[in-house]
Amino acid sequence: MPEGHSVHRIARRFDQLFVGREVTASSPQGRFAGGATLIDGRWMTRAKAVGKHLFLGFDNDLWLHVHLGLYGAWDFAGDITAPAIVPDQPATADDTGTVVGEHEDSLSSIGAPRRARLRISEQENIEENVAAFPAEPVGAVRVRLLTHATVADLRGPTACEVMRADEVQAKIDTLGPDPIVDAGRKAENRFVAAVMKRATPIGLLLMDQSVVAGIGNVYRAEILFRARLDPHTRGRDLPEKTVRALWKDWVTLLKIGVETGQMLTRDDLGPPSARGIMARRANRHWVYHRTGEPCRVCGFPIVMEIMGARTLYWCPQDQR
Repeated sequence: MPEGHSVHRIARRFDQLFVGREVTASSPQGRFAGGATLIDGRWMTRAKAVGKHLFLGFDNDLWLHVHLGLYGAWDFAGDITAPAIVPDQPATADDTGTVVGEHEDSLSSIGAPRRARLRISEQENIEENVAAFPAEPVGAVRVRLLTHATVADLRGPTACEVMRADEVQAKIDTLGPDPIVDAGRKAENRFVAAVMKRATPIGLLLMDQSVVAGIGNVYRAEILFRARLDPHTRGRDLPEKTVRALWKDWVTLLKIGVETGQMLTRDDLGPPSARGIMARRANRHWVYHRTGEPCRVCGFPIVMEIMGARTLYWCPQDQR
C-alpha cells in the first residue's frame, strides 16, 4: 500500500502539472462517470495530501478525494517535466533496473519538455519516449484527468469520490496529524496525547490513521525497530519521552521519503554506502520483509507476525 510519502509526492505532481490549468475529466472504465462530469472542464485550483488521502480542488468548490488503498496507482504521461529541485539522494536504479527519480526533482528536469510516463504507487517508475499523447487508456482506468500537455490515469483506488469543501474538512478531521501538513509542537502534542491514553499496543496505534496519518506497514516496522521498541507495548505504558521520539523520527523519515521517493530507513551507513543501498529496495530497511534473516544489529532472526490484519516484522532480541 502506498504510504504517506507517496501521496505527498503525487500531490506535488498535480501541483506542478495540473493546478492552474483546465482539466478534462472522464471515466474510461465507466464506474466514475457521474463524478467525472462534476469536475469536467473545470480548472484545478489546489492539490494537497493528508496522510494517505489525496484531495484535488476545482474552481467550482468541489474536490476529488482519492485513497489508493492496497492496489491503487496514478499514471502520469505526456510532458511531466517539473521545476528542478536538487534532492538529498541521487537518482538510482530499482530492482528492475528502472531509474527512479532521474527526471523528477533533479537537475535533469531543466530543459525542453519530454514525453514520458510516470507511475506513482508504492514505488515509482518512469518510462521515456512515449510517442502518442494522449494514449488510449489501458486497463480499468477509474478516472482520467487531462490537460493540453499531461494526462493522469487512476487505477484500482479504494476511494474515488467528489466532495464539497465541508465534506473534505470532515474527512481531514478524522485523521491524526501529518508532519507535512501539521508541523510544529501542536501536532506532536496531539500524537503524544492520542498514544498515551490508549491501552492498545503501539504496533497497532502507529497504523491507526486517527492517531497519526500516513504510516503504513513499512514505516511502522522500521520506526519501531529504530526505537528498539516492542510492538506489543501498550501506548499508555510508554514514557512520554519515547512517544515524542517516535513522532520526531516519523517527521524525519517522511521528509526523506518525500524528497527521495524511497522509504529509506537505514541510517547506519555514510552517504557513499547510502547511495548503494538505494539501488535495491531489500537493502533500504532494518527489518521489513526480512523474515528469518539475521538482524542487522544483533544477528537474531527477524520474525514476522500478523498484527492488525497486516504483517509485522521485528527483532525480538533488540526490541524488548
